[in-house]
Amino acid sequence: MTKHALIVAHGQPSDPRPAGAALDALAAQVQALLPGWRIGAATLAETGAVARAVAGLQGGVVFPMFMAGGWFARVQIPRRLAEAGATGWTVLEPFGCDPLVHGLCVALVREAGARRVILAAHGSSKSPAPSDIARHVAGRIAIETGAEVAVGFIEQEPQLASLAGWDGVCLPFFAAEGGHVSDDIPAALAKAAFRGRILPPLGLDARVPGIIAAAIARGVPVCAGACRWAR
Repeated sequence: MTKHALIVAHGQPSDPRPAGAALDALAAQVQALLPGWRIGAATLAETGAVARAVAGLQGGVVFPMFMAGGWFARVQIPRRLAEAGATGWTVLEPFGCDPLVHGLCVALVREAGARRVILAAHGSSKSPAPSDIARHVAGRIAIETGAEVAVGFIEQEPQLASLAGWDGVCLPFFAAEGGHVSDDIPAALAKAAFRGRILPPLGLDARVPGIIAAAIARGVPVCAGACRWAR
């Protein structure tokens, strides 16, 4: 019997289809690793995408391609499923909450040979969850690699642009390539006179489909309270 999973990401509201196509490609990579599963994809930015993806299916799991277990995973995705009349779907812990993802961050810094690292994250003015998880990951990187690590945000303090005098590498703690990665991060680092190399966003690493496949197979649901990433 075929099992169903849906990878859901935010997408790019100003131009939804390119981000949707990239998510479709990611879903196809995950599909290749999970025999017996049908893996779909939908962005919240693309009108009706979630409803189309779950139409006619009798339940499954949703994997949120988000960096924290906040409002999108706990409220917005269940709301979209309800609006679509979908039943029997379980929302899993998001991508950024997976300890394997945190370990990948450590591996990327080691592979870059960096002694100084900026972890660039989105942050939020409304919830501490995005900054908490970014700081947790930064702590792991520092402890496990010995690198000096700073965290800079797009939407809260400390802003990336305030991290003056840094060199080494910048690791974008983002699930996909988008305006924040292509435009906002380079612009902020230029203001900070960053003297180093910007790595590709975390979600584009070749190991990510395997991590997502393992998470879907485990099937750990998103928790009602704090994210499980610290356990």
